[in-house]
Amino acid sequence: MSIRLLPETTVNRIAAGEVVERPASAVKELVENAIDAGARHVDVVLNGGGIAYIGVTDDGVGMAREDLELCVERHATSKLPDDDLLHVAYLGFRGEALPSIGAVSRLSITSRAQGAGEAWQIGVDAGRRIPARPAALNQGTKVEVRDLFYATPARLKFLKAERTELNHALETMRRLAMANPDVGFTLSHDGRVALRVPPAPGDLFDQRLLARLSALLGADFADNTLPIDAERRRFRLTGYAGVPTYNRGNAQQQYLFVNGRAVRDKLFVGAVRGAYADFLARDRHPVLALFLESDPEDVDVNVHPAKAEVRFREAGVVRGLIVGALRNALVAAGHKASTTVGAAALGAIRRETPSAAPSFAEFHRPLGMPAGFGEPRGQAAFGYADEPSARVETAPPAAAPDAPAPVEASYPLGAARGQLHETYIISQTEDGIVIVDQHAAHERLVYERMKRALTGQGVARQLLLLPEVVELDPAAADRLGERAAELAELGLAIEPFGPGAVVVREAPALLGDCDIRGLVRDLADDLAELDEALSLKERLEDVCSTMACHGSVRAGRRLTVAEMNALMREMEATPHSGQCNHGRPTYVELKLRDIERLFGRR
Repeated sequence: MSIRLLPETTVNRIAAGEVVERPASAVKELVENAIDAGARHVDVVLNGGGIAYIGVTDDGVGMAREDLELCVERHATSKLPDDDLLHVAYLGFRGEALPSIGAVSRLSITSRAQGAGEAWQIGVDAGRRIPARPAALNQGTKVEVRDLFYATPARLKFLKAERTELNHALETMRRLAMANPDVGFTLSHDGRVALRVPPAPGDLFDQRLLARLSALLGADFADNTLPIDAERRRFRLTGYAGVPTYNRGNAQQQYLFVNGRAVRDKLFVGAVRGAYADFLARDRHPVLALFLESDPEDVDVNVHPAKAEVRFREAGVVRGLIVGALRNALVAAGHKASTTVGAAALGAIRRETPSAAPSFAEFHRPLGMPAGFGEPRGQAAFGYADEPSARVETAPPAAAPDAPAPVEASYPLGAARGQLHETYIISQTEDGIVIVDQHAAHERLVYERMKRALTGQGVARQLLLLPEVVELDPAAADRLGERAAELAELGLAIEPFGPGAVVVREAPALLGDCDIRGLVRDLADDLAELDEALSLKERLEDVCSTMACHGSVRAGRRLTVAEMNALMREMEATPHSGQCNHGRPTYVELKLRDIERLFGRR
């Protein structure tokens, strides 16, 4: 079989298969070009999910006729002035997007350069170029893509429903808008506006960034996230990370940007998982948006055809920076819990409806009086029966017989006023009330004590009566051997045992009688995928969590007022006490204004 050169049209269609996977890919490439051109407003119009039509209009610097004719040539770009792939300062730089899109669709580009007296238009129809001609347009560029993939019917068959393709394009626009808060974006589909975000307001960039993230991720984002700002070597990490109780059932609202470019990176996923391991159940995921800045030489953005993945020169430094920054922010947050917890509680109260309307007599009965008020029926008729379920432990008066104990302003969780159903503590704050789940709160406190003990004394080990030899592939055994010192700190003592095997001599005492072989194999898999021994840490944390759960104050135990206040004071002084070990809130705070709304007083 002889070797021959492929026709240019076929080459462009092959490139299109790498760069343009679906309409969202074309939207991403075109909008990135608009941002690189200095646009302040970018308008995107889609029809048929972007399959029938994509239009991207910007007010950037535009292109002269000569540049317009070159922009549809393969490997033609203005974004590598020194031809140095190690110093990429723009989003789009390959010079393949426009010719690739033109190879599989009907492409039209109209542009007017800054200061030019007229605009020019050029077209590409399934790889066939249409000569440039004069056109009418204000300063900027307008790119129109019609009948995407009509020249490659096989690719067209693999596209999803219009709604699905629209959602992918919408998510692409959201990511681009997050990374560029100074640019306004609009996305319309079939004549309806699906996304509109004007340039974010604010004098400082951090203010504009937070405003943009709140506009895209919801109004609760600003109130329930923690600012991140950390540096390590030549890397800087900024952004916002949600408190543990502000979480989701999937990781779709986790965003990482590297030098302004939205990327998907397994290192980032593993780092976030490790940082939140103590605070969330396995099936819950925090909400966060992180921005990593580095010297271009320290990151390779030329790994993926669509530039969706990156490779770091010092991956361990980046991972340590992300984990350390997130954990420090969570520690600094103290007992803070999500404000959406209280909002959800108020929403549940508002949804409650009485099963039957009260009678006239019941409606006019004095508040708090039982049925049959006025009849001589004894104390039980007035709600003072001695059943445990009806008893409420209350605080004794301090200042006067009828005055409650004063609330100290320095106590964020307030002063205990009573205990309901021997499970929930009711506390009064300066501007509302707090309801504390005594078991969940104490579980977190006990867990944090155990962690501090482990940190201070090291993980207790147990010597195996018979050392366990675990057979692995040579690469996995080498990975474990390189991390032997780190595993020893976690209580697992391993040594190389010939090619492709390790021997385990000691294991963490907390694990008891566990499957050592399975544990070691899981550790090897973790090191291969995430570069961290998560399995062992998670198992230790699970054991500590279980022990904390069984060693904490149970629901149904009556507490004195002193015990209630002591529990809340320790919560205020303990990091992460706003959620239990599984990510559930330990308390709900209701502001007085919200309670007044429930009763129509506001």
